[in-house]
This record gives sequence, C-alpha cells and structure tokens, in this order.
Amino acid sequence: MINSIGPTGTGAVDTVRSQGVQKSTAVEKVAVKTEAEQVVPNPAADLAAAGPPVDTDKIAKIRAAIQNGSYSLDIQAIANRMIDIDILPRG
Repeated sequence: MINSIGPTGTGAVDTVRSQGVQKSTAVEKVAVKTEAEQVVPNPAADLAAAGPPVDTDKIAKIRAAIQNGSYSLDIQAIANRMIDIDILPRG
C-alpha cells in the first residue's frame, strides 16, 4: 500500500478516500432525513401561512351597499374612535 502513494502510485489510496467520502455523505443524508421526519408542528407558522381571517360575507355586503348607494359613513363616530385609540387614558 505504501508503494501506491505519490505520483507514481496506482491510486488505490484515492479510491479508498473517495469511498470514505461517499459513506460519510450517505450518513449525512440519513441524518437529515431523520431530522425532517421529526418536525414539530408549529401552530404560529400554520396561522401565518393561512393568512389573516377574512369575512367574505361581510365584504360582499359592504360592496353591494357601496354599489347601490346605501352605504353610509358616520364620520363623527369614526373620528371619535380614532381619537379614543390615539389618546392615552388619563387618571
């Protein structure tokens, strides 16, 4: 085996080394697959992927009311609510 080391060698050492790399790569692939199989469910990620809740019925009613002209805004109530949200309670 020592005779096969170096530029005049047959390359037997290189074959053994490359086989060792292939074996370690196979072990790494198995380890990654095992970790992937043990994925813990993440409810927060599921909610984020689902997106915000949307009330499609309410949206359809508002659109219909806007189209037929029956949708009205209480501007004073909107302004009061905006002020209530922005001002900290005193006391």
